[in-house]
Amino acid sequence: MAISNSFGRRGLFRTKSVEQSIRDTDDPDSKLRKDLTAWDLTIFGVAVVVGAGIFTLTARTAGNVAGPSVSLAFVFAAIACGLTALCYAEFASTVPVAGSAYTYSYATFGELAAWIIGWDLILEFALAASVVAKGWSQYLGDVMGRGAAVVDIGGVTFDWGAVLLLTVLGVLLAIGTKISSRVSAIAVAIKLAVIAVVLVVGLKYFDSANLSPYVPPSQEGAADEGIHQSLFSFLTGAGHSTFGWYGLLAAASLVFFAFIGFDVVATTAEETKDPQRNVPRGIIGSLLIVTVLYVAVSLVLTGMVPYTELAGEDATLATAFALNGADWAKNIISIGALAGLTTVVMVLYLGQTRVLFAMARDGLLPRGLARTGAKGTPVRLTVFVGVCCALLAGFVDFGTLEEMVNIGTLFAFVLVSIGVIILRRTRPDLPRGFRVPLVPLIPILGVLACLWLMLNLSVETWLRFLVWMVLGFAVYFTYSRRHSVLGKSQDARSGSRQSPPLP
Repeated sequence: MAISNSFGRRGLFRTKSVEQSIRDTDDPDSKLRKDLTAWDLTIFGVAVVVGAGIFTLTARTAGNVAGPSVSLAFVFAAIACGLTALCYAEFASTVPVAGSAYTYSYATFGELAAWIIGWDLILEFALAASVVAKGWSQYLGDVMGRGAAVVDIGGVTFDWGAVLLLTVLGVLLAIGTKISSRVSAIAVAIKLAVIAVVLVVGLKYFDSANLSPYVPPSQEGAADEGIHQSLFSFLTGAGHSTFGWYGLLAAASLVFFAFIGFDVVATTAEETKDPQRNVPRGIIGSLLIVTVLYVAVSLVLTGMVPYTELAGEDATLATAFALNGADWAKNIISIGALAGLTTVVMVLYLGQTRVLFAMARDGLLPRGLARTGAKGTPVRLTVFVGVCCALLAGFVDFGTLEEMVNIGTLFAFVLVSIGVIILRRTRPDLPRGFRVPLVPLIPILGVLACLWLMLNLSVETWLRFLVWMVLGFAVYFTYSRRHSVLGKSQDARSGSRQSPPLP
């Protein structure tokens, strides 16, 4: 019986009811203010997704992995995101609580799975915010004419630009999500204007001959690729993933990084007015907008210059304009990149704090972190996240670590898609502001699409991900399981039932 309880409803797989999750949002000590509308959420979605993907990732992926077919890679990645976006929309309209995939997993798979996905989201948001902050710093250095906003301190490189950005954004998020939304709206307007200029001017240099061959012939990979090749290539013996159809599939997994963040919209459900209606609109609307932008920019970019001219790790959107003699465009693109990456970091930062907030409120992390200030924001948690991300961005050279963001996000997407099927069967009575059509077909397709993208990430990324998960299990069994609010509540009820009556 003890073994059964340790793994059953009162053990590792104990679930937190949807009703209890919603009741917890009324705790005055950890209550978030409801300020956001569907428009705010759409802005957040566009703000976090339109950034590095357009200004840097598109050119590098075209030049090194997929050639002109990078536009098709964006479509493949968007399809995977679209299928899971529908699942996120249903969950967010059913369980309008902070925490996103973590909260949804707690209601469907149980506490251990919820912890795993929460731990996974910590990796996703912290790494993504830090990586993009370093990208922002690089563009700041370009604008300043210094190449990078860094200094050397005793032989250690310190990225002060990234730290400055995270500090300013931390202050804005501590003040409140509404003002953060207004800042995002201004930055989004700037970067959309820059993207419009890029498209209009880029069409002047467009040559359809540059799009041929659309899928370049496969090239011989390096002999020592080893764990650097995709897992699919490793398992099938296909070898390299450079150009050809294998390159296109690998590119879809890489440009998936550009879409990361639309799920952050779901983490703000608890702070949204009428979340049953507004959260699904924000998620789906923002994803549609950014998909159109990515495909349009990638087509124009690869039509401006031969894809071979974009090879190397330093290629950006500005490279194509410089090769056509339009050096003046570099400064405009840099300004757009600064605005774009600012909002990306802000919303990723926001998502990180809200996931940790939900985990701390449940006792899986120290509960003191879930305290909200007079403005209805988790100030302590915002400061804690800011310090951690600033240390990462300020002193760590990430290299290929950014691929871990992709695998973590895709893993979360898989669980959310499966969770929709489970909750439909276990709680068909729950009111749903949005319902995924064709269940279970759409969620199953979402799972398959995400698993396929995961297979096309490198073996090295998989190994690092497994190490992070092992570390997460260690934290759960040494701290989180013993401090779980749900676990303590169940133990208390069980003890009261088993206690003998007083004489």
